[in-house]
Amino acid sequence: MKAAIVKEKGTFPVIGEFASPVAAEGQHLVNVKAAGLSRLSKFRSMGLHYSSELTFPLVAGFDGVGTLEDGSRVYFAMSTAPYGSLAEQTVVSEKVIIRLPDGIDDVTAAAIANPAMSSWAALKFRAQFKPGQTVLINGATGSSGSLAVQLAKSMGAQKVIVTGRNESKLQALEADQEIAFDMTVDNGGKSFENALQPVIAEGVDIVLDYLWGESAIAIMTAIAKNRIDRATRFVSIGTSAGQENIELPSSILRSSKIELVGSGGKSVSELEMLSSVKDVFELVAEGKINIATTKFSLEDIEEAWNAPLMPRAVVKIK
Repeated sequence: MKAAIVKEKGTFPVIGEFASPVAAEGQHLVNVKAAGLSRLSKFRSMGLHYSSELTFPLVAGFDGVGTLEDGSRVYFAMSTAPYGSLAEQTVVSEKVIIRLPDGIDDVTAAAIANPAMSSWAALKFRAQFKPGQTVLINGATGSSGSLAVQLAKSMGAQKVIVTGRNESKLQALEADQEIAFDMTVDNGGKSFENALQPVIAEGVDIVLDYLWGESAIAIMTAIAKNRIDRATRFVSIGTSAGQENIELPSSILRSSKIELVGSGGKSVSELEMLSSVKDVFELVAEGKINIATTKFSLEDIEEAWNAPLMPRAVVKIK
């Protein structure tokens, strides 16, 4: 069968022929229709993600949308190695399949599952969100962050504050307040911290952080300096700022009610993740959230692989 094949760790996939999969007991053979290219999918396929436990060569792609033997449409994730979602067929455990509701097309389902799933899981399972709370989203201009704005609103947030490096993109989001920052200028972190002070003073219940790095420190510092008698759950979801490690003074945590937690593949169970995807699909079907996409063919995998994450690149297989 035709597939996007990663031949060695750290290399991009190339189109080639790969042996067709055969489903074993407890598995389903899926005829793939579309696969979204998330950061997780790319890095995991190349063996560069912390969750990667793969041998090469392999078929790229973490998740996708397709049809089962009976023709039913499904979303699937974590295909059985060495098979991935960027091929004409793949094989997956019956435990990681979700039936698609009417009202959501293949491309949208493939595009929105990963970025929305991470935000929904972070809000529901790690932040323990409750309607009426205030949510600050750091890195809101990315695909996951922008979806988090829609999700927080749909879940009943009283106020959504967005922060990030692109002021015009922040203003395009349907948030209640925007704060832009620039960490490349002198005292960029301090300026951001000062801009946050009046916002933090009004109380922030949850911070969803997709960036980490200096902006995360600025937010936690602003919270600590306000000394408000209100707990803030700070949820680390990603490191898009490119800074994996930070210097976090213990005084920030000792002098505040910050609860620092992470949200990802190891801190949210597989069952919770799948539950998140199902909830997200229902919201899409109801017209409450959406995502912009760019479509590519499987033959154009090189162009698709190098495309920006927004709008979300989706490879149509058939």
